[in-house]
Amino acid sequence: MERQREQAVVVLQEQLADGIFSMWICCQAAETAEPGQFISMYTNDGSKLLPRPISICEIDKEQGMIRVVYRVTGENTGTKQFSEMKAGDTLPIIGPLGNGFPYELADGKRVFLMGGGIGVPPILELAKQMRCEKKQIVVGYRDSQTFLKEEFEQNGEVYISTEDGSVGTKGNVMDAIREQALEADMIYACGPTPMLRAIKQYAEESNIVCYISLEERMACGIGACLACVCKSKEKDHHTNVNNKRICKDGPVFLSTEVEL
Repeated sequence: MERQREQAVVVLQEQLADGIFSMWICCQAAETAEPGQFISMYTNDGSKLLPRPISICEIDKEQGMIRVVYRVTGENTGTKQFSEMKAGDTLPIIGPLGNGFPYELADGKRVFLMGGGIGVPPILELAKQMRCEKKQIVVGYRDSQTFLKEEFEQNGEVYISTEDGSVGTKGNVMDAIREQALEADMIYACGPTPMLRAIKQYAEESNIVCYISLEERMACGIGACLACVCKSKEKDHHTNVNNKRICKDGPVFLSTEVEL
């Protein structure tokens, strides 16, 4: 199904930490959005043609709203322009895009929900919707600015790692799992590639089913331009090579399907 561009309305914008902003928008995309999907957000600046793919952090279907939490990546950037928007402003978006996390597979299981850096926000809606026996949310930050921590604590057992050791375990999310001697039957993870590579290796060594959401810079967001491919075990029907398009085939993959 081809997604149409729509005008979303900003409902609330706030800064959560240095360079980290939260925006609630009212949009039709909220009707069908699922945890793990993303939206492509366009600026109102004609010089910036490509949209920014931003993961969905929370979904409020009753109010028809989506929350995105994003990092401003520089001064003259699309994300900087988003951060300056106020309630009542409008911006073009397309979504929801990509596939979400298959969270229903976790029913009755012990689960790790793992996020790192700007891969932390998409874990929140997943935690809210998941019905499992034991929900262990393991999130990694650079420092003591642990944005979304309170929301996570309302939706599961929270374990934090920080690179500088200021909160929780010093190190990364895998260090937190080892330090706390945590165990799970399934893993859902989103974050930078080095983190996902470590989680994938751990899952395969421990024989745990693991779904990962890949963070890649996308251009079109709909699978046409092939700017965001990753190596896959099987050949892609579209290009007949061992590639998958992260925006179209993902961003969520079974960890054994892809090479990192």
